[in-house]
Amino acid sequence: MKYRTKDLVMAAILLAIGIALPMAFHISGINGAIFSPMHLPVLLSGLILGPSLGLIVGILAPILNSLITGMPQVPFLWIMVVELGLYGLISGLLYKKTGMKLMPSLIFSMIIGRIGGALSIILLSSAFGLKLPSPMLFLKGATITAIPGIIIQILLIPVLVKFYSNKNRSILNQ
Repeated sequence: MKYRTKDLVMAAILLAIGIALPMAFHISGINGAIFSPMHLPVLLSGLILGPSLGLIVGILAPILNSLITGMPQVPFLWIMVVELGLYGLISGLLYKKTGMKLMPSLIFSMIIGRIGGALSIILLSSAFGLKLPSPMLFLKGATITAIPGIIIQILLIPVLVKFYSNKNRSILNQ
């Protein structure tokens, strides 16, 4: 697959934000589980750059965060790789490939990513005998606990996607 240089640069920027934003939360003592700071740039990458770069950013963000900061810790790292990978992939597929409107694409990808995270708990628990929270407890934490982060994502992401799209149109028209 061929990528435009500007898309690769934007993917790198979003990946860097996906590393810096959680670090800022950890340093400030704000609970990342409440605001889900890694989710924002991953969802943006899928919506702006499409499914393949969205998937790549979604997979790399938790892995690089874990390598650099130790968070998320294994085995939660692998749950987040699945969850965030699905965010990037599904948001890009729905918005860029099927032409679904922005808000439904965002919401469906958030739902599918969380379901994927819950299913990865079942797989990790049964295949490797890991002691993990139940999938229902994960879903509760990923939805109820993360309500502030979900609200921020629903309010901020459409504005940022539209801003990016308008900026690109104005650059192309020059």
